[in-house]
Amino acid sequence: MGARSARSHAGDQDLSKTFTLSEAQTLLPVVEALLRKAQSAAVRAGELEQEMQLLSHRIFLSGGMHVDVSVAARRKAEHDKAVQEAKDTLGEIDSIGVQVKDLEEGLLDFPSVMDGKTVLLCWKLGEPTIAYWHTEEEGFAGRKPLDPQLGKTERFN
Repeated sequence: MGARSARSHAGDQDLSKTFTLSEAQTLLPVVEALLRKAQSAAVRAGELEQEMQLLSHRIFLSGGMHVDVSVAARRKAEHDKAVQEAKDTLGEIDSIGVQVKDLEEGLLDFPSVMDGKTVLLCWKLGEPTIAYWHTEEEGFAGRKPLDPQLGKTERFN
């Protein structure tokens, strides 16, 4: 599917793992599916967390009410499973070499090399293609449209 084999990295961000624009575009459907899976798991975990907090609040307000321990334990297990699924899926994206900048917004960065400098090809959920880039310092707010002539990205190795 165009995914390069994942290399282990020493730090949180191994910028020696870079993508050409073409490679990033090829990977986009795979990474988008993983992003959506992580978002769904995170939303589910949030809903279950809220449900457990409401139950805890009701117990507190009533001065202690009868609690169906098996239901509460099942909800806690579902919550923990959803949290773990989100973490594991984000780990999969990271192992590919793609950076999730904002899970809720669906912001992804693909490290790349442009004119000999490391840049980040930037994509937001809902955009049809990768059409923007920015430096690490500029972040999403400083993203610029890719120039089709300069869109040819290179690799260090």
